[in-house]
Amino acid sequence: MNTDDLIAQSRTRFEHTTARRVLKEKYQAKMIFAHAGGMWCAGPELHSTIFTCGRIGEVVLLDLYETPVKIDTAELMRLSQERWQAQMNAWLLEYEKLNQQR
Repeated sequence: MNTDDLIAQSRTRFEHTTARRVLKEKYQAKMIFAHAGGMWCAGPELHSTIFTCGRIGEVVLLDLYETPVKIDTAELMRLSQERWQAQMNAWLLEYEKLNQQR
C-alpha cells in the first residue's frame, strides 16, 4: 500500500465517524418534546424514572430544565415511548444507509 491509499482510507474512516456522530446528534435532538408545560427527553432515563413512580397517576417530576412539573405518568410514558420508538426506527434506517455507503 502506498501513502496515497493510506491517506484515502483514513480520510474515509474519519468521514464515516463524523457522519455517525452527526447522525447521533440529529436524532438525540429529535427526542426532546414538550408536555404539560415541561420539556422532556424521550429515552431510557425518562422511562425508568416514570416506571419507578409506578402507575400512580399524577406526580411531580423535574423536566430537562429542572423545573418541577405535575404530570400524568401514563400520558407522559405513552408520549415518550412513541417518540423514542419513532426516532430510533428512523435513526436505524439512516444508520444502515450510512454503513452501506462505506
